[in-house]
Amino acid sequence: MKTVCETLGVARSNIAARATGSLSRARGRPPLPDRELVEDINAIIADMPTYGYRRVHAILRRNARKDGRPWPNAKRVYRVMKLHNLLLVRHTGAVDDRLHDGQVAVERSNIRWCSDGFEIGCDNKEKVRVAFALDCCDREAIAHVATTEGIKSQDVQDLVITAVENRFGRINMLSEPIEWLTDNGSCFIAKDGRGVRQNIQARLRLGKPHPGC
Repeated sequence: MKTVCETLGVARSNIAARATGSLSRARGRPPLPDRELVEDINAIIADMPTYGYRRVHAILRRNARKDGRPWPNAKRVYRVMKLHNLLLVRHTGAVDDRLHDGQVAVERSNIRWCSDGFEIGCDNKEKVRVAFALDCCDREAIAHVATTEGIKSQDVQDLVITAVENRFGRINMLSEPIEWLTDNGSCFIAKDGRGVRQNIQARLRLGKPHPGC
């Protein structure tokens, strides 16, 4: 027996256990069916596709408490979401492979304007938040707004109107549309902010935002 086991490269204890039929069996409870849990998870991420397994587990636990039933633990939620490809893609810090090859600069003024913001820390621990508008041709700062609170959609409205008045005076119509480029800041993408911008575009014929901005 020893020579055979050494030749095959197996342990003698394993061969002896197989010969006597005394191999150990798996211990613990059998795995629970995952169909209902997958349905519950899909219902959550259908409304909140950016939720990871921790937030999904928190919602499952909250819903189970309301109904007076047990809830799955976080490890099971992670295993099920991983098995069904429902986990979010982990951010590794790698360089974004999306191409940003669009040209923002233009050849003449008053064709495309852009807007962004920054904040200034003060000695009294307060912060001044500033939003500004630039001409994408000569990079001139056309207008700005500042506040010690957060920049709101109303501030963006004032910024656009001030920029138009600084360039053209008090007018009701522009001779040609002007594109207004922004990032995805909350003051620019808020529902009331989009409505404000649409009203300004309709009244002053400002162009639609550049795709992807």
